[in-house]
Amino acid sequence: MNGKVYLVGAGPGDPELLTLKALRILRWADVVLHDDLVSPRILSHAPKKARIYNVGKRCGQKSTRQEAIHFLMIELARQGLEVVRLKGGDPLVFGRAGEEIQALREAGIEFEVVPGVTSVLAAAAAAEISLTRRATASSLLIMTGHFSGADDRPLPDLRSLLASGTTIALYMPGPDARITASKLAAAGLALQTPLALVSRASTPAQQISLTTLKELPQIAMQAKPSILIIGDVVRLSQNDRFRLETLYGQPLPLQPATATSQSQLNAHQAVNHE
Repeated sequence: MNGKVYLVGAGPGDPELLTLKALRILRWADVVLHDDLVSPRILSHAPKKARIYNVGKRCGQKSTRQEAIHFLMIELARQGLEVVRLKGGDPLVFGRAGEEIQALREAGIEFEVVPGVTSVLAAAAAAEISLTRRATASSLLIMTGHFSGADDRPLPDLRSLLASGTTIALYMPGPDARITASKLAAAGLALQTPLALVSRASTPAQQISLTTLKELPQIAMQAKPSILIIGDVVRLSQNDRFRLETLYGQPLPLQPATATSQSQLNAHQAVNHE
């Protein structure tokens, strides 16, 4: 009798952001096939008897071929095992779940998809950015800066999207901030468009920079995975801090204002209100 495959979202990194269902399924797994970015703290919830395989994919590094992952899922399930395919974030958001679902269907293997917290939600929470706002941002576009086999594919008209009240979340913006900024500008973004670059959201290695498209090339792209949140919600949600950044021309760390920065902010606000 065949076992079952679970395509499980591990969330953005913090083990406490695992769903209860994901945790329950992970705890009874016979086999775990996990992405490279799934942390040891999350994997520690698997039974000691479970077989653990890292089948991650990292750009520029040795990776597991997608066909090999399909083979492992199917063959292990045919052995009657409960197989957890553990993916960072949500399986259905840039997680190749579509390819894996197709392979499992064609092989006649039972499967279930268990959603997870996708990275942009954790990034927005970390940066205290509301992705939607009444009357100003009524839609959210999730897109990637990387297209497999079609890196030169043009981006959509981003200026029109922002003007219509759309917040843009760009996954995998690329390792070179200059190239990313150039692509975004070519897609219509104004140089003063506010941006938030969030790396490794919800983990101890989390980094946040608030900036503009004009200043983005001066920022070293942070550790992967990174999310770029684009739109007026960045300015509106971080109003005081963003005014300081544009005033002094450099990103500020996302932390409580020091006495000095608070006095500068108060002085700047006073000038603006005169």
